Amino acid sequence: MMKKLKGGGSLPPKPSNVQLLKGLIGGFLGILTLGLLTQTTGSAWLMAPFGATCVILFAVPDSPLAQPRNVIGGHFVTAAVGLVALYAFGDSMLVMALAVGVAIMLMQYFRVVHPPAGANPLAVILAGQQAVGFDFLITPVLVGSVMLVLIASFVNNLGKENRWPVYWHGVSRQKS
Repeated sequence: MMKKLKGGGSLPPKPSNVQLLKGLIGGFLGILTLGLLTQTTGSAWLMAPFGATCVILFAVPDSPLAQPRNVIGGHFVTAAVGLVALYAFGDSMLVMALAVGVAIMLMQYFRVVHPPAGANPLAVILAGQQAVGFDFLITPVLVGSVMLVLIASFVNNLGKENRWPVYWHGVSRQKS
């Protein structure tokens, strides 16, 4: 068993100063934008998983986990699972555990895996029915994740050599 846990790989390469700056600027702009929208509209635009989304969007933008389809779809699917679980089955530990498992399975099935979105069922269920309704799917989940993707489109494309995203939706047309 210990041989399996040995590891032995090397650290990833150090990020360039430009990559570090993009992480700083992207995370700052993403959370600041959603925070300011929360203050000005009186609606909740921020949720904790968005902080982790910023890490993936701005620190590893070429990862499949950082593509728009995964960010938006992953957050939407898992928040929907959390809401259905909360309203159909309540807020027990068993419901939370099952909701996270189902959310992971559905992200895999729909090919929208985005690890920060795995926290959405917990955020929804822990908040409870008095705090979240099905409108939570629109704001903050859908609109917030789209805003972060738009900010990532700007920040991750600074410089001539950058092209983000790797793909938008993953659906390609077959030539006949």
